[in-house]
Formats: sequence, structure tokens, C-alpha cells
Amino acid sequence: MKVAVVGATGMVGQIMLKVLEERNFPVTDLIPVASEKSVGKRITFKGKEFEIVSMQTAIDQKPEIALFSAGGDTSKEYAPKFAAAGTTVIDNSSAWRMDPDKKLVVPEINAKELSKDDKIIANPNCSTIQLVMVLHPLNQKYNLKRVIVSTYQSVTGTGKNAVDQLNAEIAGNDEVAKVYPYEIFKNALPQCDVFADDDYTKEELKLMKEPKKIMNDDSFNLTATAVRVPVQGGHSESVNIEFENDFNLDEVRKILSETPGVVVLDDVKNKIYPMPLYSEGKDEVFVGRIRRDLSQPKTMNLWIVADNLRKGAATNAVQIAEYLVDHQLI
Repeated sequence: MKVAVVGATGMVGQIMLKVLEERNFPVTDLIPVASEKSVGKRITFKGKEFEIVSMQTAIDQKPEIALFSAGGDTSKEYAPKFAAAGTTVIDNSSAWRMDPDKKLVVPEINAKELSKDDKIIANPNCSTIQLVMVLHPLNQKYNLKRVIVSTYQSVTGTGKNAVDQLNAEIAGNDEVAKVYPYEIFKNALPQCDVFADDDYTKEELKLMKEPKKIMNDDSFNLTATAVRVPVQGGHSESVNIEFENDFNLDEVRKILSETPGVVVLDDVKNKIYPMPLYSEGKDEVFVGRIRRDLSQPKTMNLWIVADNLRKGAATNAVQIAEYLVDHQLI
């Protein structure tokens, strides 16, 4: 099987290659794709070297699958060209997520909606993925009414230059190029992505819209505040959930612990709870601090953490590809 990785030299692209190798995805011919300045350079995959090629060269080779992580503008331009050549594109940008004709997929929730006709498949926002992994099983049991989510997002979500900025600030180097409008070290920025006309950031709007599409349910309300913090390991979310029906906390923990891809870490007596430090390099979504909201009925608080480069991006995309292969949809 020919597999193209578009954006192979970027942070998510590199993790995609790592996850493909770790999960032993059936790659017979890897086609790494990057910007023109990287064409001709070589990368290593499963102990072999592969030369980075241009977009057109990759399209001409007609891969069965193309994993995209190269930004929205690139996806808008080239994903349809790959699709026209018969390739199934799994795109990690925001370009296609809210397109009514494209599926927005978290495999544990809605992969069953996929068909052979889906040639461009959208990978959700990293913060959305870890959120819906917890919301979905609880919604099935108790029916969501309202969700309030506050995120604490790793600098890795912005990319390598943001990591460089943080590390330079830690080292006391003021010469580094600034990705953020302010210092990130010893700080918290209540801005992830750019502001829209309504004073919400694009990241917040993604969190407010994407879960409803993935879960095929627009009956509940959701609002979000997204904050960038000086962390590299993963994204964290403080979530307040109001349900239509009341719940039992022991049953909630049981439901979540039996949900594939979710790990419950919730033993406050022994100071056990999810942290980005623990999630880094792992594919699971971790949930803890599960407790009733004492201010109103049928409402709970919980804390969700996941590695935003893995389940929040690369791993979810590879899982979609695995589903397509396993169900002969390619």
C-alpha cells in the first residue's frame, strides 16, 4: 500500500511517521511530502531511507492514502487533487472539518459512517478529540444539556517555533523569534489562534462546533475558553457538564473506564489525577477529578488530558486509516 505523508518534516508529520511504524500499518511504499525547500532531503522510516518529494510527484504516484498535516491552505489546494487521482485523504487541518459534505471522524465514535465514497476525511481539532472521547459515552447514557470547557493547551499545538520560543525563554535568551504576542514562560495566554468577530478565538469556535458534528447531536449547548500554557506534554481541559438526566458517580467512572481509548485516573486520596507530564507519548485520553458540581443539580466537573500530537492529531488520523483498511473501504 502506498501511503503519502504530506507535511512529513513538521511536528505532527513526524509523529504520524512514528505512529505508522509503531502500529505496524501496512505501508509498502512510503511517499514523504514536504515544501519545495525540503524536496530531495531524506527521512528514515522502519530502518529505510525515503526521499522527500513534491506534491505533484506524490499525486502522480497515486497513493491509496494520504495523511495531511500541512496547514489549511495546502489542504484546500491539494487534497482535491489527490482525491481526483483516487487517493483517500485524511486531513489534519481545519480546512474541511465543518464542510457539510465531509466526515469529521473520531474512530471510536463515528467511523461507521465512513464509506468508499469518502475521499477527503477530516481529522478533528486536537482539543475536540479528547473532549468528545469523554462526552460521547456520557451523552449516550445521560443526555448532554450544556458543556463549559476551559482548555490549558501545550505550546506543541502551535508548532516547533513555539516550542523554541518557550525553551529560549526558559534559557533566558531574548533573541528568539516570538510566535506568541507575549512571553509564554511563566505565563498563561487566553488566546489560542486568532480572534473572530465575536471575540472568541478560532480555537474556541472549533471546540464549540466540532463536537456536535462528530456526535451528530446539536441538542446541547457548548461554550469554551482556550488558554495557552508553558507546557510541552499535552493539552488539559477543565469541563463542566450539565445533563438532562441525573447520574451516579460510580457509574460514570465505570462507563468511562470501559470506553475504548479512555483511562480513568481518579484517586484524589492518593493524589492520582491526569497530567500532561503523564500523557506525553501516549495514545489514550485520561480523565479524572470526577465530581458533582455542588452549585446545581445533574452537573459534574471533570479534568481531561491527552497528548495533542498523538491522539489529538497523528494517532487519530492513523486510526482512521486503519479502519478504512480493515473494512476494505480503500
